[in-house]
Amino acid sequence: MPFATVDLQDDCGIMDGPQIHSKRGKEKEVMKNECIKKRKKTPKDYQPNYFLSVPITNKKITAGIKVLQDTILQQDKRLAKAMVGDGSFHITLLVMQLLNEDEVNIGTDALLELKPFVEEILQGRNLTLPFQGIDTFRSQVGFVKLADGDHINTLTEIAETAKRTFQEKGILAGESRSFKPHLTFMKLSKAPMLWKKGVKKIEPELYEQFINHRFGEEVLDRIDLCSMLKKKQSHGYYHCESSIVIGEKDRGEPEDAELVRLSKRLVESAVLKAVQQYLEETQNKKQLGEGNSAKAEEANQNGKGSDNNRK
Repeated sequence: MPFATVDLQDDCGIMDGPQIHSKRGKEKEVMKNECIKKRKKTPKDYQPNYFLSVPITNKKITAGIKVLQDTILQQDKRLAKAMVGDGSFHITLLVMQLLNEDEVNIGTDALLELKPFVEEILQGRNLTLPFQGIDTFRSQVGFVKLADGDHINTLTEIAETAKRTFQEKGILAGESRSFKPHLTFMKLSKAPMLWKKGVKKIEPELYEQFINHRFGEEVLDRIDLCSMLKKKQSHGYYHCESSIVIGEKDRGEPEDAELVRLSKRLVESAVLKAVQQYLEETQNKKQLGEGNSAKAEEANQNGKGSDNNRK
């Protein structure tokens, strides 16, 4: 199957002080080098478990897909479990493997580094993604097509830049197959029992009236680093480790994932400052105590001298 059609399980959340920054930077560099060495040894074991997602939030698009899904189910109710949930619609830019929390942190850093590259590609322009028509991958994955146009080249450039950015961090990311952006609405791999029931492919007549249907446009304003395995959010979207906001929306209120990340940094900063303050106060008390001890010793010596003089 083409790039990014990997089954995303059931479908496809501030240190202060120069010394701390220096130490953290060295730790990250060591971590990155170890990651690169490890990845060179295990490419054949590559099994993606994270991906970069462009969420589809335009209600016109999601409502149109819902009508499409209902139309298909009216013809074959057995396909219900093959349908992608309402909150999960997205375009996959890149798939990757992150094996532990350290690698997730590296992936988060890579996503943050990707932001200026994406903005440089867009040069202040909005990237509008028009969706029109239906197609399948080998009659196994049904998706809404991205209409032809220059936006495909731009999105492809962003995907290639993302792949390069993550790979430079030592992350095993991407596939050898060419990038083909698409919006999945159903896939048979979600319901393996369908094969036993005789449903082995998505028949064209199920969606024929939507072959050239125009679903609407989505403006790229966010890219998420999502998990394929962790529990989805309450509204159906994937567990999101981190996000970058692109364009005008960047000047508005932060997204939920960014708020979480910001909160973590603020907590880390507050804890660090509290520790530093405690250490400083302890040091001051120690110095004050030593000073008082010295004065007491001096007074004691002076007292002895006075006694000797009296004698």
